Order: sequence, then C-alpha cells, then structure tokens
Amino acid sequence: MSLDSHLEQQRKRVEQRLRQLVPEETENPPLIHRAMRYSLFAGGKRIRPILCLEAARMISPEPNSDLETISCTLEMVHTYSLIHDDLPALDNDDYRRGKPTCHKMFGEATAILAGDALLTLAFYVLSTLPHTPGEVQAALVAELSRAAGTVEGMIGGQVADLEATNRSVSPETLEYIHHAKTASLLRAAVRLGGIAEQATRKQMEALSLFGKSAGLAFQIVDDILDVESSSESLGKTAGKDAVQKKITYPALYGLERSKQIAAEFIAEAEAALDPFGERADTLKKLAQYLVSRKV
Repeated sequence: MSLDSHLEQQRKRVEQRLRQLVPEETENPPLIHRAMRYSLFAGGKRIRPILCLEAARMISPEPNSDLETISCTLEMVHTYSLIHDDLPALDNDDYRRGKPTCHKMFGEATAILAGDALLTLAFYVLSTLPHTPGEVQAALVAELSRAAGTVEGMIGGQVADLEATNRSVSPETLEYIHHAKTASLLRAAVRLGGIAEQATRKQMEALSLFGKSAGLAFQIVDDILDVESSSESLGKTAGKDAVQKKITYPALYGLERSKQIAAEFIAEAEAALDPFGERADTLKKLAQYLVSRKV
C-alpha cells in the first residue's frame, strides 16, 4: 500500500471516531455543537492523530484498544488552536481550509467558546478512557496539557510570537516560537502514542527528538508555503506573515536556507528512530511527507 493510501485509510478511521466523540448538532445547546463540528470537520489531513497511531504501532504490534480515541484528542486541541488563532485579536483570518473561519460563520463569542469546548472535551475524553489504567490516563493528560500550555507549549509560543511581531529577534527566539507554537503538539502526538503503549524511557526519548525535529521542519515548511503559495492552494490567506511582520524562517534566513534547515531537521528526526529498525519505516516516510507537502 502506498503512503498516500495508508494515510487516507488512517484519516478515515480518525474521522469516524471523532464523529462519535463530539456531541451531535442536535444536542443542547445546538449552537455550540454546530460551531465545534463545523471547524472540526472542515477538512484537514489529521496528521497529529496519525502520528500518534503510528508511534504506538511502532512500539507495540498490538496497541491499546483506546488508541484511536486517544489520537482524536490531538485533533480537538489542534482545532481549538486554529479557531482561536483565526480570531481578529490574533491572526484575524477570514478563511481556513478554503472555508469561512468559525468566527465568520458563528460570531466571535461563539468561536471563542467553541475553541474552549474542544480543548475541554479533549481532557474529558482522556480522563474517561475505558480500557486504559488510571496512571496512564494521568500521564496522557499531563502530556497533552504541557503541550497546550505556557511553558514551551502552544499558548507560550503564541505569546512569544505576539511579542516578537515588528521586532528583531535571535535565531534562538525564532526556534523557541516554532517549537512551542507547533512542534510541541507534534511532539506530544508521538509521545501520547508511546505513553499509551507504556514505552521505555529510551523509546520515549527517541520519540521526543523525532517529534520536536519533525515539528520544527513542519512549521518551517508552513512559513515557506506562506511565501510561495497562493491563497487558493493554501485554503487560507497567503502572505500574511509578511504583512503582519511576523518573524519566520524565510524572513530571517531566506527561502533557500530555510529549505535546507527543514531538511536538516527531518534528517535529525529520522535518525532518532534508527534504533527501531524497520518498525520505524512508516513514521520516517511520514516525516518526509511533512516537508514535501504543498498545502
């Protein structure tokens, strides 16, 4: 089976489980559930859940029966972050994945609450897993909350990004912003897979390095696509980083050097998985996919 076919198969499994986990639009109050489902099912490659699934299967041939449910919490947190990022107070974007953003469809107040609800739902799901020991549930919650939080997590990265706008920053600050805003959740994705399978300390260290390096490469490619692609192909407004004077790898290093740095991070990510041998093949291919994508 080709990588594209495999990813599509995995995406459909994640999608099916997500639809079971999120309240139906008819549930009271229907407005919030419509907004949650609108953004959650507006498209997307489901990269973070798939990274979780593949990491777990690399560790164990018979993964935890709650694994698909665990992986879905990553997409809930990711979608919450997109809803909030698109708000006028932050990135002020009207389109996401080629469709009007949540606040454009439902208003800012409902969009804020929809993001809050998805984040809250993720932790509820992790704390009520039916086939996972309590101590593992606690570790999963701790891992995801760390990735979403203020210390080297998504919120901290967003704040640092806001502070860096219109300023000259060091390469170290730029890497911190990209790690916290983006790589932290991709790192958590593979670590959740490892935690679910009760991986060893050395296995978790390898997953951490893979996730961080692949996540940094992923964000650098996002920066590059914002420069090189059209709004139509991206499904969101292209060129906004430059307009908003955001600090990015192309702004600091130029396009060609940025592409080299992304390739270096991917090589580092792949090398981290060498101890797993052939079991790591799918994750390594997925890492290459992250930097070869066009959207």
